[in-house]
Amino acid sequence: MDFTLSEEQLMIQQAAKDFAQNELLPGVIERDDAQKFPVEQVKKMGELGFMGMMVDPKYGGSGLDTISYALVMEELSKVDASASVIVSVNNSLVCWGLETFGSEEQKEKYLTRLSTGQSIGAFCLSEPEAGSDATSQKTTAVDQGDHYVLNGTKNWITNGNSAEIYLVIAQTDISKGHKGINAIIIEKGMPGFEIGPKENKLGIRGSDTHSLIFNDVKVPKENRIGEDGFGFKFAMKTLAGGRIGIAAQALGIAAGAYELALKYSKERKAFGTEISNHQAIAFKLADMHVQIEAARHLVYKAAWDKDQGNNYDLSSAMAKLYASQVAMDTTIEAVQIHGGNGFVKDYHVERMMRDAKITQIYEGTSEIQKIVISRSILRE
Repeated sequence: MDFTLSEEQLMIQQAAKDFAQNELLPGVIERDDAQKFPVEQVKKMGELGFMGMMVDPKYGGSGLDTISYALVMEELSKVDASASVIVSVNNSLVCWGLETFGSEEQKEKYLTRLSTGQSIGAFCLSEPEAGSDATSQKTTAVDQGDHYVLNGTKNWITNGNSAEIYLVIAQTDISKGHKGINAIIIEKGMPGFEIGPKENKLGIRGSDTHSLIFNDVKVPKENRIGEDGFGFKFAMKTLAGGRIGIAAQALGIAAGAYELALKYSKERKAFGTEISNHQAIAFKLADMHVQIEAARHLVYKAAWDKDQGNNYDLSSAMAKLYASQVAMDTTIEAVQIHGGNGFVKDYHVERMMRDAKITQIYEGTSEIQKIVISRSILRE
C-alpha cells in the first residue's frame, strides 16, 4: 500500500487550499446570512479547472483522477461547503454522467460548457414522494415519436436556479417500473420549464436549492441519455460516484472545524492555562483527530477504487456514511470547545455544524447507505 500523494496531487491540493483561503473565506459568513450564490467564486473555480476535474481535456476538462477531485473537495469544504457542493454536483452528478453515458453529440454540445464552468449543471432526481425511494418517479416523459413531453415537479435541486443544463430523471413507461425510467437533458428557458422559490435552509445557504416545475415541456429525443429505460440505472451509477464527492465534503467540513477548534484551544485560557492543557479538551481533540483520519482513509479508498476501475458501490457508501457522521460529531464538539464563542457566527464553527447535517441526507441518506452496505456484505 502506498499512501503517498503524487507531486501533481499535492500541487492541486495546495491550489485548492490557497483558493479556499484567499477567495472563499472572505465573505463566507455574509453569503451564508444572505443566502447568496458565490457567482464570482464559481467563475474562478471554472478557470482553475475545478468544475470539470475528471473530464477528458478534449471536452475542456482537467483530466485528473478521483483522488485529486476528493482532495479539492476536502480543501474547499474546510472553508465553504456551499461552494464545494456546487463543484460536487457539477463534477460527480452532471459531468461524469454525461461523459460516461452521453452521446458524442451531447458531449460536444453540453459537456464542454459544463467542464469549463461556462455553464453550471443540476441533477434532478428527488420529488415530493421520491427521495430515498428513487423508483417512485411521478415526473413523466411521454414518448411522442421524435420528442418527449415532460410533466412533473422536482424538489431540493442544488444549483436549481443557477444551472443552465439539467439532467432530469422521469418515468416514460410506468408498466415497466424502474426499467421504464429515462434520463433527459433539459435546458433553462425551454417553454413550460419553471423554477420555484429558493428554499430557506438550515445549512449550505450559499448554494441555491429550488423546486423545478415542468408543464408540457417539449424535449427532443436526442436529449435522452442512453437507451430507452436506462434512466434508473444511470441515476444509481451516477449517485455512487456522487457519494465520494459528498463524503469528501463531509471530511472537509470535519477537518476545517477541527483545525479551528485546535487553534482556539491553544489561544483560549481558563483556570490559568490554555484550555488545550485540560484533559477534557485534549481528549476531545484526540477523538476528533482519529475519527477524521479514519474518514479520510475511507474517502481516499473509495476514490482509489473508482480510479482503479473497481466496483466502488460499497466503498463509496461506507465513506459517505462514516464521513458524514464524523462531520456531525466533530462540528458539535468544535462548537463545544469554542464555548459561547462557538454559538456566534464570527467563529465559523456554528455554520459548519449547520452545513454538516445535510451530508447525512443528500445523495442518499445515512439509512440508504446502510441498505447499500448491508446488501453488499450479505451477498459476499
